Amino acid sequence: MRYGLVNLIALVCSGVCAAEMPVRPAGNEWPPVIGMWGWTDSVLEPEGYKPFLDAAAAHTPYTLLSTTLRISNGEITDARVHGRISEAVRYAKALGLWIAFDLDVRLARRAFRARYPDELQEELVLKTVELPAGGAAEIAFEGRDLTDHMTGNSIPYECLATRLVRVYAFERAADGAIDAATVREVTGGGVRAAAASPRKLKVTVPSGSGRWACAIAAHEYLTPDVFAPHLLAFQREIVGQYADLPLAGIMKDEWGFPPDHTGNPAHDRYWYTAAMAKVYAESTGGRDLVRDALLMWLGEKDRERERQAAINRYRKLCRDRNAAIENDYYRAGKETFGPAAFVVTHATWTPYPGVQEFRKTGLDWWEATRDIGQSDESTPYPCRTSLAKRWGFPIWYNQYYAPKPDSYARELWAGALAGGRLNVHPIYPRAEISGEESCRILMRQRFMTGMARLRMLDFITRAPLDCPVAVVFGHACAMNWAGPSYDRVGLEVASALCAQGYPADLLPTSLVGAAALRIDDEGYVCLGPQRYRAVVLYQPEFGGEDELAFFARAAQGKSTVFVVGDWTRNFNAQPLDGTARLGASVRRCGDQTCAEAVARFLDEAGIARVTGWSERLQGWGQGERVQHAAPPMDGHGALTDGTYVRIAGGKDPAGDPISETFAWRGHTVAVDAIGVAAIRFAADGKVTALAAGGLKSLTTDGLEITLPERVDLAFVREADGKIRGVLQGPAGDVPAPLLAITPQWQRLAVPPSLPDGTE
Repeated sequence: MRYGLVNLIALVCSGVCAAEMPVRPAGNEWPPVIGMWGWTDSVLEPEGYKPFLDAAAAHTPYTLLSTTLRISNGEITDARVHGRISEAVRYAKALGLWIAFDLDVRLARRAFRARYPDELQEELVLKTVELPAGGAAEIAFEGRDLTDHMTGNSIPYECLATRLVRVYAFERAADGAIDAATVREVTGGGVRAAAASPRKLKVTVPSGSGRWACAIAAHEYLTPDVFAPHLLAFQREIVGQYADLPLAGIMKDEWGFPPDHTGNPAHDRYWYTAAMAKVYAESTGGRDLVRDALLMWLGEKDRERERQAAINRYRKLCRDRNAAIENDYYRAGKETFGPAAFVVTHATWTPYPGVQEFRKTGLDWWEATRDIGQSDESTPYPCRTSLAKRWGFPIWYNQYYAPKPDSYARELWAGALAGGRLNVHPIYPRAEISGEESCRILMRQRFMTGMARLRMLDFITRAPLDCPVAVVFGHACAMNWAGPSYDRVGLEVASALCAQGYPADLLPTSLVGAAALRIDDEGYVCLGPQRYRAVVLYQPEFGGEDELAFFARAAQGKSTVFVVGDWTRNFNAQPLDGTARLGASVRRCGDQTCAEAVARFLDEAGIARVTGWSERLQGWGQGERVQHAAPPMDGHGALTDGTYVRIAGGKDPAGDPISETFAWRGHTVAVDAIGVAAIRFAADGKVTALAAGGLKSLTTDGLEITLPERVDLAFVREADGKIRGVLQGPAGDVPAPLLAITPQWQRLAVPPSLPDGTE
């Protein structure tokens, strides 16, 4: 099994334990153990990178550091910054640590502006006013600076200018709807615009009895236009500037339009530039984006379907462009640092598949290419599991932070039960703690021992979490505020199934056409290695012909298809009898009854349940907090290759005792271990893989292990019949029961915790 860049990470660390066993593994079968490193200004001081790297090498199991600037006195294009990054990367490599550095264009926004001052991002803002019979009406616009994680210690997305774009006048019908026949542009007809400052603009519109006016202004921000003609070349130029460094790869974190934490609930703001308007016109047969903004915002009498189609096109345009930027960055990373280079971290921002993400990227999580499925914070677990399968890596990673270290243990063990691993972000938010201390605190925690223990599971993991159900939501429908199911992605259905012991993947219909989503030769819907017994097609309205053809074919295959919602219109909002074309074999159900119907079907099909995900995480829905299912820290699950995984970490961050007997695939297994126990049987009934933390004993068909002292261990039988193993923990000779399994044991040390008070 090869994991791409992992063969680069597989150098033995120079820091070893007292018995001269390495902290980091050799061999190319290990996925990375990831820690996040955010540079503050102090890191740019001479040798300012050494304290963190020295501590990380000695006191963590990290092999890969996703690293980014969080500084105020430099940009990624500065020669001084390049020099310090070069020193840090080479020093880290000598310690056995590899770095994927953030080379995002947003870390060079001033440099981009200096080079391309006419290619900065704008945002349309629409405001209406009823025109008086005499005199004039005034409309005031005031911009604001925008901030997010990319600008926390640096300059914000400054509002650089505000300009008038257009003014329309129109009449309204008795019900308040705009009469489309009366809409006229009046920008030059006596309209005056006066700017009091770069952020403030006052628009004066002359009188017009019985009429209304909509003034449309644009705020310009200090960040590249997502549709800027030179953006991709500038992005590649930055990556090329670092080609001389031995980087493990590069990272891009939460790319997209400038931050909008509201999600634009009034729908009166639209990302815009002349370059974007040009692409919009080319892709829509000549439509005017500014004029369509008025239609999308307020709607017009007898033009509702045209409005729905405009929203679909606008959202897709944003998603396609953001995905194109992400994917060109991915290709640039591979071309520059080699095909084994990792491109990390996550495309998730909010992190919830809802209104903020719709506006940020068009919800491009499944299209923004990564080497591994990645997310952050409280991203719903059904999204995490589907991202792993989308990108073909057996495990997913979630970058996580919290103000207290105790929370990290919950994220670590719950994630492991769901097939994932923790990407450790320093403690945040804690204003009273420095950046260096926010990292050191975590290095003193027992959950670092837990992370090292989970490496045993990494050694044998070849497949992702088994999720017998896919909830596939209509991507266009979820993002269309003029449609029947705005901001609903079927997460409630997926969460209810997870709670009943049937993990469910959540993914969008826009994946139709991607190679990862397919119908296999036996007629099952599959995402990567995952074969689904049931598929829930959730609110497919506005789906195109390609989506309809795929699910109609799926309905005739082996995966049972359940449908929630109607399918009466295509992507262009034209009439479509999708329900009839899906065929009579689909099972129709409602939001409240779907999960129960699917669970009943799976029960009848003999699909075994795993530990239910009865915990709850908070996410962001349409203006409100939404709960979704999360796995506990103690339970069992299964991987798609038949691996049974038992996790226990609810009490001790390093792992809890597991002393029990369980049945799996016709075998009885008795185990005494700590934190993790996983086993896989071959078709001939032999144990083909085993992983356990703190193992004392294990008994099953054809295998009996009793050890003099507890040890973390794993072994796997390869296709050629050879067995390789790894031991972690106590030094000394390999116990005889293990030598009877194989003489090939790799030895690892558990990194010791950083002592309290260590600087």
